[in-house]
Amino acid sequence: MSLTRLLVPVSLALLSACATQPKHIVTVEKQSQCPVQLKSGQNLILSLPSNPTTGYRWSIQDSAGGVLKGLGPEVYRNPEDAGVVGAAGVSTWRFQAFAIGTGRLRLTYQQPWAPEVPAVETFDCAISVD
Repeated sequence: MSLTRLLVPVSLALLSACATQPKHIVTVEKQSQCPVQLKSGQNLILSLPSNPTTGYRWSIQDSAGGVLKGLGPEVYRNPEDAGVVGAAGVSTWRFQAFAIGTGRLRLTYQQPWAPEVPAVETFDCAISVD
């Protein structure tokens, strides 16, 4: 059997296997992208608009801890092209799906020193891991 005849079926098998694998990273940037369906082992990146210079911060109320584990602290970045002090940026969190089940990823956007004041924004996303 020639090498070419052997490589064609092997190549096709590899390509089809790659096509059926889920993306390793799922990115969510707005509420409308919820609910989120993940496979165990997939990473979830949550990025939300934020402006800590106003005193408002995103606070995790429920981290879907039964199905997601955090992969580090919140990372805030300010767009480099803004050129304006106090310009809004983006807060990002990374999670990994580690257990089959469901949970909720809930965050509130408020001033941390005034927890009795209602949040100005909320983010609530159903997470399902299989």
